[in-house]
Amino acid sequence: MATNRVLGWLESKKNLVGSACGMVGLGLTVTGVAGTYWPVVVAGLYGAGALIAPPERPAPPEPRGPSQQLDDIRERFGRLREYVAEVDLPDPAEGRLAELMELYGALLEPGWVADVLAADPESVHALSRAIELDVPECVDTYNRTRWWTRLTPGGESPERHLERQLSLLHEEAERLTADLREAEARRQQTHTTYLEERGQHS
Repeated sequence: MATNRVLGWLESKKNLVGSACGMVGLGLTVTGVAGTYWPVVVAGLYGAGALIAPPERPAPPEPRGPSQQLDDIRERFGRLREYVAEVDLPDPAEGRLAELMELYGALLEPGWVADVLAADPESVHALSRAIELDVPECVDTYNRTRWWTRLTPGGESPERHLERQLSLLHEEAERLTADLREAEARRQQTHTTYLEERGQHS
């Protein structure tokens, strides 16, 4: 690691500018201008050059590939599973949530399905949003609203809202799955067409 730091400094703008200024100091020494104080002049010019040189721009972050994004989503999904396992939900909503979690898990299971998902950035974003924001918000809101309902009964039940929210998320996940299935079918049809055209020209 120390070697990398040394090489980084040698290639830095500050070192290059400082070295150029130091060469000017050597030139002054050769011409006799610096006199007996030439080491101080050379070092001073080097230091001044290093100080006035523009700082290095940090390297831009490397773009995260689809597989890395799915790994992040899988990690968040694991935490979501642990969270909802500890929440007491009414039977209809609990069943709907179990179906939703099963569908999310199938989409994120490593393999060819996840590869199809990774090829569609919009689907990756939708799934990430649902796992990180939508499902936790549904459950959290239900818990808060249920607490208030116990104090002041009346109005529409929080259970009904929760079940409806989970149903909407399940419908969204089913549409996402259908879109991915259609994309894979189009890819298969494209390859079939390619093979047919190749056979006609052979």
